[in-house]
Amino acid sequence: MSDAADKKPAKAKSDKPEAKQFRAGMAVGIGSAAIVAALLYARSGKPKKK
Repeated sequence: MSDAADKKPAKAKSDKPEAKQFRAGMAVGIGSAAIVAALLYARSGKPKKK
């Protein structure tokens, strides 16, 4: 019975770094998409050279 009690806190500890890593990955993905969108928007307003 002590094995089951030992596994629960260990699993909770392993979830926290994974959650932080997932959130960091989401932040990087959203930031990258924002930069790409800003660059595309900035280029769309310029007249094309002939």
